[in-house]
Amino acid sequence: MIIRPRRLRRTGAIRNMVRETHLSTHDFIAPLFVKHGKNVNDPISSMPGQFQFSPDTLINEAEELWELGVPALILFGLPDEKDPTGSRSWAEDGIVQQGVKAVKDHLPDMVVMTDVCLCEYTDHGHCGVISDGHVDNDATLELLAQQAVSHCDAGADFVAPSDMMDGRVGHIRHALDNAGYQDRGILSYAVKYASAFYGPFRDAADSAPQFGDRTGYQMDPANALEALKEAELDIEEGADMIMVKPAMPYLDIITRVREITLLPLAAYNVSGEYAMVKAATSKGWLDGERVMMEMLIAIKRAGADLILTYFAKEAARKLKNEN
Repeated sequence: MIIRPRRLRRTGAIRNMVRETHLSTHDFIAPLFVKHGKNVNDPISSMPGQFQFSPDTLINEAEELWELGVPALILFGLPDEKDPTGSRSWAEDGIVQQGVKAVKDHLPDMVVMTDVCLCEYTDHGHCGVISDGHVDNDATLELLAQQAVSHCDAGADFVAPSDMMDGRVGHIRHALDNAGYQDRGILSYAVKYASAFYGPFRDAADSAPQFGDRTGYQMDPANALEALKEAELDIEEGADMIMVKPAMPYLDIITRVREITLLPLAAYNVSGEYAMVKAATSKGWLDGERVMMEMLIAIKRAGADLILTYFAKEAARKLKNEN
């Protein structure tokens, strides 16, 4: 007797019935960039289809995502000034704070997350305070906490520390609780690798380091057990959700982290992954839409509950049309 698994692949209806992994618009978190000004809608050259928005145009983008069924966005800010400590990151009139207020005033039910890090705000481009030529972990923690509290003051639902300083989740949790924000969550970049896939993001957010690199605080791509340790530490410190970044080259890490936690697990389908698909599609080398959906289903299949992706609007539109 020949066993014929192909019977379950014979028609689209059958394939849909037995499909093991499903994508939904509710799986997506859209990363958006916000900058000072009005009527700003500046295209990002290395990320076709992505833009830098001013708070007023950010509202339009958020509304379009919401109407497509995307429930959440995460904001990255381009400040009007930079300094050694990134002080504009916690200013009441800071650009992320303005963006949060704009979205929450217009779409109060949308989940607004904020990136908590200093790299976009420091004149040296590193994720923390520099002392003797190195990033000072403990001196950075208080500044991250100030930034997180200021984001919640503006109305953020979740703060997402991406700096990879040791102890920052616990420090931020303590600061939020003391400020009366016991109900606001932390999505921790628990497992963030020192990856070359971030290149286009640094162009979009103007956050490239001015000297050295970030290998002293972001993770070595060769390490997997360390990822489990980092995830466990952030869970112990009070993270509500944890993240693996990047996604596609680290599907094995997503799976291994999924096995050790019951918390919601996010994965960041980062700028380099997005840009490669867009570049190859523009050359006619790939069917961009099919590759996009295959990438996203692979991330979900690996164990991610949520996917931060620049494909959010495009993928949501496709899913909506299919339904």
